[in-house]
Parts: sequence; C-alpha cells; structure tokens
Amino acid sequence: MTSRTHRATARTSSEVRAVARTKTLLKGENGIGTVRRTVLPGGLRVVTETLPTVRSATFGIWARVGSRDETPTLNGATHYLEHLLFKGTERRSALDISAAIEAVGGEMNAFTAKEYTCYYARVLDTDLPLAIDVVCDMLTGSLIDEEDVDAERGVILEEIAMTEDDPGDCVHDLFAHTLYGDSPLGRPVLGTVETVNGLTRDRIARFYRKHYDPTHLVVAAAGNVDHARVVRQVRAAFERAGALGRTDAEPVAPRSGSRTIRTAGRVELLGRKTEQAHVVLGMPGLPRTDERRWALSVLNTALGGGMSSRLFQEVREKRGLAYSVYSYTSGFADSGLFGVYAGCRPGQVRDVLKICRDELDHVAAHGLDDEELRRAIGQVAGSTVLGLEDTGALMNRIGKGELVWGEQMSVDEMLARISAVTADEVREVARDVLGHRPSLAVIGPLTDRQAGHLDEAVS
Repeated sequence: MTSRTHRATARTSSEVRAVARTKTLLKGENGIGTVRRTVLPGGLRVVTETLPTVRSATFGIWARVGSRDETPTLNGATHYLEHLLFKGTERRSALDISAAIEAVGGEMNAFTAKEYTCYYARVLDTDLPLAIDVVCDMLTGSLIDEEDVDAERGVILEEIAMTEDDPGDCVHDLFAHTLYGDSPLGRPVLGTVETVNGLTRDRIARFYRKHYDPTHLVVAAAGNVDHARVVRQVRAAFERAGALGRTDAEPVAPRSGSRTIRTAGRVELLGRKTEQAHVVLGMPGLPRTDERRWALSVLNTALGGGMSSRLFQEVREKRGLAYSVYSYTSGFADSGLFGVYAGCRPGQVRDVLKICRDELDHVAAHGLDDEELRRAIGQVAGSTVLGLEDTGALMNRIGKGELVWGEQMSVDEMLARISAVTADEVREVARDVLGHRPSLAVIGPLTDRQAGHLDEAVS
C-alpha cells in the first residue's frame, strides 16, 4: 500500500479529522456487544465490537484481495505477499515484529483466502495499542526487499510441498479445479511451483500497491476495546505512514463478482501411492449473499455435519467404509460449492460413492424429515453461538461482515434466521443444489479397473 516511493498522497491530520464519519451499527445492552464503524478520509473503515467483560482484544486488518484477483501468471501472489508483510518495515525487522507481540504473551498470524486476506494479533487489552501499531506498520510500511522475496520463496515452496503431501487437504484444491476449471476460483490459493518461481519482487510490489489501498481495507477490533481510542490509534498509525490517500476517496463496495465458469459431470483423478483414496463429490452451491444460505446450512449439517448426520451414519456407523466422511459448503461473491468428502480404502471407493450419491439424490427428492430438521437447526444455532465465544471469532465476524457483506448482523438476528428455516425451504434448496449433476475429484492409488467405475458416480 505505501512504501518510501509513494507517500506523496498523505494529508494533514486536520483534513483527516474533518471528515471522519462514525455510526453505531449494533447496539448492545449496557454497551456489551455494541458494534460501531468509523470511515476515515481515504476510505479506511474501522469497526469495533465492545466486550468489556473480557481482558483480551483481537485486532485485525482485512484486505479485499484474494487468489481470485490474480491472473494465471500471478497465481500465488496474494499468499506470497501475506508472508512478505511479516518480513520487515522501515521501523521494524522481521524479528522485531514477532518479538513485540510475543513479549507480551500475544499471538499473531494471517490467512489468505479466495476473496480476502486478513492479518491479526490477539493480546491483553492493555497491550492493544502495541498490536495496533505493529499490524498497521506491517500493512502500510512493508519494504518487500529483494532478499526477503528470494528467501521466502523457499518457505512457500515448502508449504506447497506440505499441502501436496497431505492428500486429504490437496483433494479440495483438486475439486475446486474440477468444478471451476482454469479460472481464478479453480486455482490454488498457494499458487503452484511454476507460478511461485515466476513471481519477482517488482511484480509483487505492484500487486501490493494496487490492492492494499485504504479503500480496500477494513480494520476490525473486538474485546475490551474503546472505539474512539482505537480509531485515534489507527488514524495516527496510518497518518505516520502517509497511507490515508485522497481525502475524498470512498470505501469500495462489497465484491459482486463476475460470471464464473462451472462444470458438471467432470471427473479428475490424481494417482498417488497412498494407503487411502480421498474423494470429493460435489456440485455448484450458492453465492454467499443468497438468502437461501440459511436453509443450505441446515441441509449441510443434516447431511454431513456431525456424527448424527446421514452420511456419517450410513458410511461409517452402519458399514464401516470410512473413518472420515463429511459435507461442506463454500460461498463466494457470485458462486458457491457443495462437497462431500470421504477417505477410504481404494477398493471401497465405488461403494462409498454410491452411498453418498444415493443419499444426495434421496434428500434432493424428499428433503429432510421433521426430526432431522429439528436436530440440524439446533446444531447450527448452537455451533454459531459457541463459535463466537472468543475475541478472535468476534473480530472475524465484524471484519468479514463489513468487507464482504457491507453490513453487520447480531447474534440474535442470525439465530432468528436459522430458527425460521422451514422444511419446504430445505426441500427447495436441496432440489436446486443437489439436483445438479455432480463432479468428482479423487486422489489415491486406484487401479485402472477401479478408476473406470468413477464415471458411475457422476452419471
């Protein structure tokens, strides 16, 4: 976003303070759970959720950039950049960055996804100013030195190798490619050995300047935090780096996406000398903004979301064909996917796939019974609340809400949406999603005869 070469756009602090806009998005009881947002000039957004009953705080910065923003030759650049922002600024070395947070018992990390990247630190509430200073310094002042680019290349290649050594992980990348082909959503977040080796310092630096503009960033903090104080500290950090940009700039709108290519009935097999075969059978799902996502979440839970789910009972409990079997959904701006994963002995692949396909077809035709619906709604509601029991999860919720949805939803609103799901809604979304002809990804040591049966699962 900024470096020593592009700080001429900085504005004075008086200009900054003149146009900052603050709004309460969610009002909690006695200040607990109150969510506020301030938009600074330059388009930088700061959202906080106050929870004064805890002694910790999590601070994060979300960037509206992910692997789907990369061209084929830039595949892996977003993740590469995530690594490089930890390597040093004008004010801190890589050791200074990690030592500052660890010296106060905090933890610091980052993650890259298809449509966003997040950097965060979790600390005691008294150490929040330190976390703000360190994370903002990383985001605004990364040097991206040639030496660091070369050194980190080896680390990322090892990360790619580690993923490829885990077929239970790698099969999900293969399935994304099976469903989306050679499109941005079909390429791996980490990139490939070839694309990572082709990324230069200049190309990564240009990518940094383009996508880490303040209009593309959301700052989020949750825990025992004071909104006004967080805004002042963030503003001071960005001002110091000359990183607030044009005072008349506005935040970018949530990503709307573009037309995504999806395939049906496609099979991809990657031969590996593994003890198990790893399979993902699935089809297009729903975009993350689709109102039917609540019904799909309930459907997914009933099908493969726990030990009482249909797939677990039919594949593992009754027949002992797999140790791990589950279903999952992913939602993007303009698309989504639904998948069923299983790991089993190569000789059992045909039976496992038949059972999974039979269950998907049955639910697509008949929906869920009353008991399944009640149990799934309770499971989704409970896991939603339990998943928000720490400040890191709260920071993720408000940061992602602002960046990808452009709105905040209270826990009570989410629970109301989940509880309101009806059997008819689940039946409709099951028919619409599970009615697609599926695609299949497989990694394992299948013989030619075993592999020849795979088309049966998608026919």
